Amino acid sequence: MSPRVLLFTGKGGVGKTTAAAATATLAAARGLKTLIVSTDTAHSLADALAVEPGEVAPGLHLRQVDTQKTLERHWGELQDYARGVLSDLGLDEITSEEITVLPGAEEVIALLELREHAREGRWDVIVVDCAPTAETLRLLALPEALDWHVTRLMPIGRKIVKLVSPFVRGVAHVSAPGEDVMNAAERFHRGLMEVRELLTGDHASVRLVLTPESVVLAEARRTLTSLNLYGYRVDAVIANRVFPSEGADEWRAQWVAAQSRLLAEAEQSFAPLPIHVVPYLPAEPVGKDALAEVGESMYGQADPFAPHAVEPPLRMSADELTLTLPGADRDDIDLARKGDELIVTAGPYRRILALPAALARRRISGAALRDGVLRVVFAAPGGEP
Repeated sequence: MSPRVLLFTGKGGVGKTTAAAATATLAAARGLKTLIVSTDTAHSLADALAVEPGEVAPGLHLRQVDTQKTLERHWGELQDYARGVLSDLGLDEITSEEITVLPGAEEVIALLELREHAREGRWDVIVVDCAPTAETLRLLALPEALDWHVTRLMPIGRKIVKLVSPFVRGVAHVSAPGEDVMNAAERFHRGLMEVRELLTGDHASVRLVLTPESVVLAEARRTLTSLNLYGYRVDAVIANRVFPSEGADEWRAQWVAAQSRLLAEAEQSFAPLPIHVVPYLPAEPVGKDALAEVGESMYGQADPFAPHAVEPPLRMSADELTLTLPGADRDDIDLARKGDELIVTAGPYRRILALPAALARRRISGAALRDGVLRVVFAAPGGEP
């Protein structure tokens, strides 16, 4: 059985690591075999739990990615080839090694590690402390974007390599990539697509962490829209550092009033998603005991590990495509058709959807965004809507 996978993200500084660590601690306390990992290069989890990686409590394991070791396993042939080319061009070994470390490799490797952890079959819950929202969105969009390019370019690339490889060594004095390199690229691509399948599946969901501030709330709304655009399900919102109203002095009463207004706005923006409130604590929650208390307070009587009931954002029927885009405005949405692909743009983010054969042969007869749902209707095979 697949583990329950929970990803936590939010604007930097809102307390997503605390929320993730508190959730994982609560899961272990309830007898669930729990793994907590991070795709954030800051690696704050060990600091929050005040422990070293390993089994940090009964049933609770913390792991940090060994980027270099995992990179060699997943990317080894490609990296070796790139180093060889750079050496042929006259660069020394150390410089070649540094150049072939991919930008963003640590986050990508963390995703591939997550897939392997899910396959182990030993975890009931896997909690992922993600990077701040902008980095997380780029990371979660990567598998599908790479799939679009690889699907189209890899067959052409193989043919070109076979044609030009006899001439590359003589003209450029470098080696052309061999079959092992092409196979490595395909394995890397296939691994990322398996990660996407895991994270968009029925057992995975994202939780948005925010603080009741207008700038943070605005970014969280955009993040919800963008995550839905890419097919990721959000099942809850966590409002952190909320001032209690009891015994508030004049200064704090102003904060309570402002936060209450923003929380009411958040409830409207994110409905029907539940909003779990974490009060502003007198001290930073560090360590397993403090985080366990935060987890109990955060979820109350709710079961944060139950299978979620959120439908997949993208659904297709015999004559209609629907994509849930909560919070999206008509002015933010753009729709284009290119062959058998539908290109949907929401604000600064774009997704290219490959239409199934049944829809790809038909023209679009209408499209509308109503109540946060984009509906695209296709004409009947005979040409009539």
